[in-house]
Amino acid sequence: MADAPRRSETLTQEGSQLLAQRQQIVKLQRVRQLIFGSLDGLLVPLGVVSGVAAGTGSSRAVIVAGLAEAFAGALSMGAGEFISGRSEAQVQLTQVRKELDEMQGAPQDELGEMAQLFQEEGVGESDAMAIAETLSRYPMAYAKTMVEKELGVPFEPRTAKLPEALTMAASYLVAAIVPLIAYFFLPVHVAFGASLGFTFVALVVVGLIKGRLTRMRLLRSVAEVVVVGAVSGIGGYLLGSVLPRLFGY
Repeated sequence: MADAPRRSETLTQEGSQLLAQRQQIVKLQRVRQLIFGSLDGLLVPLGVVSGVAAGTGSSRAVIVAGLAEAFAGALSMGAGEFISGRSEAQVQLTQVRKELDEMQGAPQDELGEMAQLFQEEGVGESDAMAIAETLSRYPMAYAKTMVEKELGVPFEPRTAKLPEALTMAASYLVAAIVPLIAYFFLPVHVAFGASLGFTFVALVVVGLIKGRLTRMRLLRSVAEVVVVGAVSGIGGYLLGSVLPRLFGY
């Protein structure tokens, strides 16, 4: 009898550890918003300020355009992430409810589907059916397993993804300042090169962060980010210098 409290305590500790691991994974999943927001925050404003610098030669015009783009872009990215995430979760929720209705309306068919899902993962036919029948005696576990295996979506999708939206907006806004800093202190012809240099360093940092978080080779991760940034900067500069001439400005 003395072992019962000890076993219960052990199970509670294991449950707490599993919950902590799950929360950690959720936080790491925000790497998408962090990297996406940072890259867009560096590349889009870099293209804008490079184009404006090449087209106007005015530091004031570059700063106004850069700040306007930074704040508008951050709001747009944050709102877009919130709305798209909410819409995706609402669609998933509809799919989950439909699946639960099917489980109630045709339980034998769904039991067969569950066994088939296990077979597709390499479980033998008889064992697959035994596992499905065992799970069917535990409605919540059965429903969650069916939804996650058949639909590939969470059983309880989150429809309010505010932290992800804030992460996206904040990372965009912070990164958007980097290409703009030099234009506050240097003439346009000097600031352009400095802006590219600052952005290059920031891209390397983003690449290193991405590589560490995703356990990817750091050199490859940095190279991917820097190449994309270089293409964006060169494209923005060429468009800003070539298009005005084509239209006679």
